[in-house]
Amino acid sequence: MQAQHLLAQGVRALQTAGIEGAARDARWLMAHALGVAQDRLLLALHDPVTEAQAAQFRRAISARANHQPVAQITGQRLFWGRRFRVTPDVLDPRPETETLIEQALAQPFARVLDLGTGSGAILCTLLAEQVEATGLGVDLSPAALEVAQSNAAALGVASRAVFRCSDWCADVTGQFDLIVSNPPYIAASEVADLAPETRDWEPRMALVPDHCDGSGLAAYRVIAAQAPRHLAPGGRLVVEIGLGQGPAVLALFTAGGLQAGVLCKDLTGRARVVTARMPAEL
Repeated sequence: MQAQHLLAQGVRALQTAGIEGAARDARWLMAHALGVAQDRLLLALHDPVTEAQAAQFRRAISARANHQPVAQITGQRLFWGRRFRVTPDVLDPRPETETLIEQALAQPFARVLDLGTGSGAILCTLLAEQVEATGLGVDLSPAALEVAQSNAAALGVASRAVFRCSDWCADVTGQFDLIVSNPPYIAASEVADLAPETRDWEPRMALVPDHCDGSGLAAYRVIAAQAPRHLAPGGRLVVEIGLGQGPAVLALFTAGGLQAGVLCKDLTGRARVVTARMPAEL
């Protein structure tokens, strides 16, 4: 069977399952099964597929029809131009989080702390871009830390990155001139309305903060209380936020002693990131 005929079957299966972007996802899964780059797929569609390739593609289509995210099926996600390993133990790096990267890179830094590092996509990206910097990534999930460590090794930044199991800053020592975080910010009441790809497949601890008070702000309260004592004078705190959370997060950071709080918008015009700064020494 030619690859194009198998691809057409996959598209129909995903459409029947109600998968949005069925044709796009089927192409990604076909490229993965054939072991070719996405931009080379068109050249391979007239070639016959092996039994192993066909079986792999059909398994992938079945998984996607069950709403498993494409990144989990293929085991990778492109983020800030680099490929990252993705498993069900980590949050799938999202394009909107690149707004956080943009803001973090707006000023130089030598030492960075990533709170709730997950796949390590944020920390590894920052270290890859800032080639003399060092960093610490912390997470409560040992499985996530293993993924982060493997991504650091694959991107050649492992010698400058340390990963540690820690409940936020509980096991963090020292000061940093940049602290970043994409913390869990989904309110418990909102979980049922999430897309099944997120609700059913991604780790809940990366989505919903512990001891959720209904607002999704619990993680920001912890960060506002703990992060300032690990910020060097003049150091910056850069976090991703959920819809409508900007003013509340700004208020928490101000109450924690930080200054110059700013809301930063993503490409859709939505407030996506909050930045704030530790006062400089007098």
